Amino acid sequence: MAQQLIMMQRMKTITTKIKIEKMNKSVFFALAVLISTLSFAQKKELKAADKAIKNSNYAEANAALNQAESMISAMDDKQKAQYNLLRAKALFANGTGNDNDVDGAIEHLNKSNMGDSDVIEFQSVIENSLLTKANDLYQGKNYDSAARKFSQLYQAVPSDTTYLYYAAVSAVTGQDYDKALDYYLELDKLGYKGQQKEYFATNKETGEEEVMDKQTRDLYLKSGEYIKAGERLTESKSGEITKNIALIYVQLDKKDEAIAAIKKARENEPDNVGLILTEADLYYKLGDIDSYKALVEEAVALNPNDVDLLYNLGVISSQIGDNEAAKSYYSKVIKLDPTYVNAQTNMAAMILEGEQALIEEMNSLGSSAADNKRYDELKEERMQLYNDAIPYLENVLKEEPNNLQASKTLMNIYSAIGDTDKYKAMKTRVQELSGN
Repeated sequence: MAQQLIMMQRMKTITTKIKIEKMNKSVFFALAVLISTLSFAQKKELKAADKAIKNSNYAEANAALNQAESMISAMDDKQKAQYNLLRAKALFANGTGNDNDVDGAIEHLNKSNMGDSDVIEFQSVIENSLLTKANDLYQGKNYDSAARKFSQLYQAVPSDTTYLYYAAVSAVTGQDYDKALDYYLELDKLGYKGQQKEYFATNKETGEEEVMDKQTRDLYLKSGEYIKAGERLTESKSGEITKNIALIYVQLDKKDEAIAAIKKARENEPDNVGLILTEADLYYKLGDIDSYKALVEEAVALNPNDVDLLYNLGVISSQIGDNEAAKSYYSKVIKLDPTYVNAQTNMAAMILEGEQALIEEMNSLGSSAADNKRYDELKEERMQLYNDAIPYLENVLKEEPNNLQASKTLMNIYSAIGDTDKYKAMKTRVQELSGN
């Protein structure tokens, strides 16, 4: 009896195994059918989307891709890459998609197999389309939209960081400082320099150096019309980027960040005059005149013949009340460049500023002998001021004959010193310039 029971148990076990094996085969068969069906459905929807895109029916393509999307987890890598490329094309809609659609298209493009020739070709289509639109928007002074397009260009072609630079320039020009700051910070993080090789040669007729593409330059050299050919890298934009980061921080009222940004840059290039002036300009905007003056002097020491530096130092010296220093700097500018109109104008203005104090003292005097003597002395000083200012104003008119303000001032001075001929000539000029 025990043996029979054991036998029955064995038979039951065997029977159970057979049932399980039969059931597994059914499941495997069902799964195989399901996978085959999914694969067919995937191919069908992807094929439908591809056909719709070729017919420029992008809404239909997106609808087909929405169906395929539910099966994406079952796709192999090749099908996923195909799906992403088709989705990118459908969203981009040959350049008619809105900004959000374009963002989506770029996202799917970047998920595709970037080594595939079809993907590379479509990437070029997006690049050309966006570049044309970005340039048109910038030329049309629609800077915010241009910045968006250049940013999309960078996302579509991340190897070309120049597009990110253009996005930053567009944003800052459009005064969208938050976006511009993001772009500039990313450029700084990437170590972007923006240097390009440029080719140049000297025009024999004009003696001027001209920059051109290599092929054109080489042709001109062969013709003999140009000489002294060469090539060089353009100036690095890293200083400009640092400067704009700092100035945007100032604009956003983030003083500490601004100072930190420029000091970090100067650690790497302590003798970079451009960066020194950027820091000086920063302190000027923050109202720290002493720091501004010290930095400009530092820049002048590195480049003592830079007339713009000297002129700026003259301006700031005047603003802080150091008139003697201001005159000294303006004199240096004029010595280096007699045609520097602003320095000539400011010198004349500073000289004539002393007139008001003389007039006030003259008007306060009485009629005593001592007062009359003092009056004559002050009158003489006043005449001397006029004579000191005249050469500078005359130099201004040599460079700018139509400068009405300088003409009026000279007319009044000639009248005051009794130079009748010059007064009449200047009066005629003022009338002509005024249209009277």
